[in-house]
Amino acid sequence: MTRHAVCGLIVAVCASAAGAEMRSDFADPPRHFKSRPLWFWNGELSREHTREMMERSKASGYYGFGILPAQHMTPAFMTPEFLDHYKEAVDHAAALGLKMCLYDEYWFPSGSAGGELAKRFPEALGKRLDRVAVEVSGSRTFEQPAPEGELMGVVAMRRDTKQCIDITSAVRDGLLRWDVPAGEWSVLFFVCVTDGARGNVDYLDPVAVERFIELTYERYYAKFGEHFGTTIDSAFFDEPTFHWIEGGRAWTPAFNAKFEQAHGYSPVPFYPAIWDDIGPETQAARNTLFGFRAELYATGFMKTLNDWCRKHKIALTGHQDQEEIVNPVGLCGDLIKCFKHQDMPAIDQVFQYGRASKAYKVVSSAAYNYDRPFVVTECYGGINDMPVANLYKEAMDQFAKGINVMVPHAVWYDSAKIVFQPELSYKSPIYGPELPAYNEYMGRLQRLLQGGRHVADIGVLYPIATLQAGYHFGVGKPYEGGVIPTEADYMDIGERLALDVRRDFTFVHPEILDEKCRIDGAILRLDNPVNFEEYRVFIVPGSKTIGAATIEKVSRFFEAGGVVIATTCLPEHAAEFGKDAVVQKAVADVFNPDDAAKRSGYSVHTNAAGGKAYFVPTPTAPILRTVLDDAGSVFDVTFEEDIKVANGNLSYIHKVVDNREIWFFGNSSETPVDTHVRLRGRHTLEVWNPHTGEIRPQSASVETQGTQAVTRVQLVLPPVTSVFLVAAP
Repeated sequence: MTRHAVCGLIVAVCASAAGAEMRSDFADPPRHFKSRPLWFWNGELSREHTREMMERSKASGYYGFGILPAQHMTPAFMTPEFLDHYKEAVDHAAALGLKMCLYDEYWFPSGSAGGELAKRFPEALGKRLDRVAVEVSGSRTFEQPAPEGELMGVVAMRRDTKQCIDITSAVRDGLLRWDVPAGEWSVLFFVCVTDGARGNVDYLDPVAVERFIELTYERYYAKFGEHFGTTIDSAFFDEPTFHWIEGGRAWTPAFNAKFEQAHGYSPVPFYPAIWDDIGPETQAARNTLFGFRAELYATGFMKTLNDWCRKHKIALTGHQDQEEIVNPVGLCGDLIKCFKHQDMPAIDQVFQYGRASKAYKVVSSAAYNYDRPFVVTECYGGINDMPVANLYKEAMDQFAKGINVMVPHAVWYDSAKIVFQPELSYKSPIYGPELPAYNEYMGRLQRLLQGGRHVADIGVLYPIATLQAGYHFGVGKPYEGGVIPTEADYMDIGERLALDVRRDFTFVHPEILDEKCRIDGAILRLDNPVNFEEYRVFIVPGSKTIGAATIEKVSRFFEAGGVVIATTCLPEHAAEFGKDAVVQKAVADVFNPDDAAKRSGYSVHTNAAGGKAYFVPTPTAPILRTVLDDAGSVFDVTFEEDIKVANGNLSYIHKVVDNREIWFFGNSSETPVDTHVRLRGRHTLEVWNPHTGEIRPQSASVETQGTQAVTRVQLVLPPVTSVFLVAAP
């Protein structure tokens, strides 16, 4: 037997074994694929009640918990008595064969150690950037004491020309003495001061975050370290954010030194841009400063926690606050980059059905960008009188957009003191009877959709450059996003693609586009070891500002025969200094308004290599569908009818897991669906029903679309129903 034949036999045997295991797991999901809720400890703790709740929750199908110390809990957080009780719970979980996730804080947001950080390490509290402006006229000598706080810099800005001069060196012994040139000037002092909002840590400073770890993670490990990496397999942080800091102006004293080390020049002359327009350099200055703040946040908080967790053999998950806000710059800096160093990206879906729908794909795309196998959701909390059907509606909507780990919110220790309904435990007469079936359903979804690789034909640029360029301090409410650029349509484009046009996609961060995406003719490849993707279409959503390297790669993709679509407005400014002309030339080369053919609702510019560049000024779902159809690709999944549903969604995801092609279709709506879908390629299919565990053959026909074989399947989905189509390996 040849080497190739031996290798082929090994692959076939492994695929067959994996397939058999997948089938048996689907019929009877192993407990480790079932959900693990947050368990709010909101009452007086007792050994007997803790054991009873754990045992009865296991009987209802749960596989473990994340204990969340909460209001009304006695004994108090991090007292010896509390740690004793926590250890007893972990010991009992081990005896029951359950897993625990280490929720790191008392209540939320994470970062205060239940108030202990402010008491023990006040120097580690969050900081903010203040600006003090003094208007002066030349020519004279101006003197002014520097404001209290860590002086980050002093800049003089000429009000008519917006010329900015760094005059920090004119400060001696806390006094600025500056000879003012002719003209009208604003003298701007920038100081970093302790804010300490909610007693939270300085998220931008890893040393401060280590003090938080010392008061939380380290104390848990000292008490029951033998369970880390076994019974305790993960940790969870909750809702860190900039918006509690006054004005959302989170900063850190080491900003300048770290910036200069990274970039080779001082950031001080550009500080005025994060409040005001400073002329042609405004967009680049904001991208440079806000982009660096986002990097400090991702490395200061998430990476510091993740490094500790990996060292102690557990994985880190947790989510940001207000993920559904279009502009994340004032909240977490960058909703994709903040997960760059985190093992399991996560999202919060609470308060109302579908509230965070627009952000599901951003967070799952972060996992695809950084090649992570798991995407977590904390779901259902804060909804009074939630219909039982919503247990399934939320799950199918989110899992069809790439989420694959469900954390129900929540089980409550004391049902008389619930803060946020619903009570998702055996105690509830509404939800308790449904939990065994629900956990079987979640077990099947999580078995088939965790890990593997995502299949999508469309890449959508995550437009962080235009979001950073449009953001500035002093305007709007940080909790609501502060400044939302008018051109920022990317979340709306995502919803239209996923829920109306029904063509799956991935948001691609510009750094990932630059570092990991390779042009291969008319294909743009995301070159990850596991989650590699192949984009036949790349969309640049509404952007006034874009990275020069980003638009140059888009241009090369078009020149190689790729399909590019831009929506709402075309970029004019560069995210880097001195490169506006580079951006403008590349945009003109690709979209060439003078030479583009005008169609109803869009224009298209073509080249000899077969490249097509579309500009869609009003990107409605019908126009996007028309443009994608005109692009000429045979898409991975195509719905033959334009189906309208009510009070829910019809959506899908395609993954390859254990060498099996898997398509998940979810109809969370109240509308019955009977349609045909075309799956690219020739497939022998089975229907796997996640509600019942039943597996049966799926009739299908193979047709030819151009030169490409497609498999045509009838899809019948009653309301609030989902199904898997699974191909032979």
